[in-house]
Amino acid sequence: MSRLPERTDALVIGGGVIGTSIACQLAEAGVGTVLLERGELGSGASGTTAGVVRTYFPGNALISNLAVRSLAAYHALAERTGTDLGLARIGLLVLFTEEQQVRDFQDTRAAQQAAGVDVELVTPAEAARLNPLVDERTVLAAAWAPEAYACDPAAIVRGYATAAERAGALLRTGTPVTGIDPDGLVDTPAGSIRADTVVCAAGPWAGEVAALADVRIPVTTYPVEMLLTDTPDTSDSSALPMTIHPSSLRIRSWGDRILVGMGRPAPDETREAWLARVSHHLGTACPALAGNGIDSGWTGDLDVSPDGMAFIGREGSRPFVYAAGFSGQGLCQAPAAGEIVRDLVLGKSSWIDTSGLSTARCLSGAAEAG
Repeated sequence: MSRLPERTDALVIGGGVIGTSIACQLAEAGVGTVLLERGELGSGASGTTAGVVRTYFPGNALISNLAVRSLAAYHALAERTGTDLGLARIGLLVLFTEEQQVRDFQDTRAAQQAAGVDVELVTPAEAARLNPLVDERTVLAAAWAPEAYACDPAAIVRGYATAAERAGALLRTGTPVTGIDPDGLVDTPAGSIRADTVVCAAGPWAGEVAALADVRIPVTTYPVEMLLTDTPDTSDSSALPMTIHPSSLRIRSWGDRILVGMGRPAPDETREAWLARVSHHLGTACPALAGNGIDSGWTGDLDVSPDGMAFIGREGSRPFVYAAGFSGQGLCQAPAAGEIVRDLVLGKSSWIDTSGLSTARCLSGAAEAG
């Protein structure tokens, strides 16, 4: 293992979609950048995904704002680098089964549209037309947001990594961080490197990495499992939109099968009971799938914040910046997060008010707003 350079302007810890986006945007802004990844690029939370980038996040227009900007950035990345990100528009359908859910949509629609989200309320019949597996008798209405795309997360990570290296960044895999001094000296098995700014983008390990610098990022690790089931023989061959049920059930086409997600078993629930619960909701929302066998697809860990919104900011006056706790939504926010971190490192005003993204909102003012 070759040794690291003695110093760098910015040291990014984490080689997932967040870290590679940050490294790319820092390097392209002329910032000397080194990225360290403990495993392989994209081997953490970036690989634990349904492979969809979307713009509509019900109940949180700030996340939607980041997602709208990020989707535009993905299209631009594909165009300027010639990288095939696998983007294919499938749309997002959010089902409502209670009147309060419909009212909540109506109350927040203006804020979503102000964030740039294209979303409308549709009837049960229209929801069933958009996703023929949906039983229109079980829903009151649905939100339809056409700007949702199936994608290739690994290709996105590779695209950002390649662009970062072309801009002069050094990316090192298999290089875990073992220590971080307050003055920016970072220790690894390949030697130590001093950074003017340390950027923590370590996903599920963000809390541990930050603790090395005596910084607290209140994220927890949340294991999830993606499941697969068969497509009904009578179903339309066209791709199903990403569909979200109030139970937290999510489905979409996955090749010739259907991808199913619903988190993980509750703490007091066996895996068998959880699978039975998934099957129940699947059969209720999509009767054509009732009784289908469910196979394990893949498992992984997410970095989750207490309120489901990412932490992006600077730790007080110290040279430590963080971007973590994306709660399974990092793929949809990575380009915008990279821009925010770049501006924090450069000391520039961001394109958006980032005060609400700081850890301060969950640490009672213990951290300074970014």
